[in-house]
Amino acid sequence: MKNTNIHAGIILIPDFSGFTEFVFNTKLYTGEYIVRQLLSTLIDMNDEYFEISEIEGDAILFYRYDDQPSYQNISTILWKMRNAFNRKIKELRKELSISIDMSLKFIVHYGKFSQYKIGNFKKLYGQTIVEAHQMLKNDFAEQPSYALFSNSFLENSMNRETDLTSHKYDLPEVGTIHYFENVN
Repeated sequence: MKNTNIHAGIILIPDFSGFTEFVFNTKLYTGEYIVRQLLSTLIDMNDEYFEISEIEGDAILFYRYDDQPSYQNISTILWKMRNAFNRKIKELRKELSISIDMSLKFIVHYGKFSQYKIGNFKKLYGQTIVEAHQMLKNDFAEQPSYALFSNSFLENSMNRETDLTSHKYDLPEVGTIHYFENVN
C-alpha cells in the first residue's frame, strides 16, 4: 500500500513552561481566560505561516509542508511569538492583578509525516510527530525560555546566518537549544 499523502515539513510546538503549577494554583475561570488569551496571541503571531493541527492544553501543534525550510523565517516567527507572549502576560498580570509565572519554549523539528481526517479533524501521523513531542520532555534546558532546533531541522534549513540569540547550547545527539536570555 503506497501513501501519496507523505510530505516533508516543519513541526513547531510552542509550549508553556509552568503550566501545570499554574492550573493547580489558579481559579478555573481565570486560568481558562488567561490560557485562551495566550494561545490566541501565539496563533495571531503565526500570521498564517503554519497550519494548526491541534491545540492541547498549553501547546499548539503547528506544521508546514516545506521542502526548503528557512531558519531565518522560523527564527523571526519565534521571536515575534515570544515577545507577544511576554507582553500579553504583563498585560494580563496588570488587568487581573494576578501572578502568572509561565514562560514559553519551542520545539522546531523537520521530517516526513502524513495527514489523515477523522470527521472534521485533521491529524498528523509519523515518526517526526512523535520525535517532536519527545523533545518537549527533555532534561537539556537550563532555563524555561528557549527554542530547541532539532538536528533534522538544522540540516535541512536554509539561511542560517541569522541567529536567534548568541546564547546557545549544542546537543550533538538532538540539536541546538537557543536561549532567549542569558543562562545564569
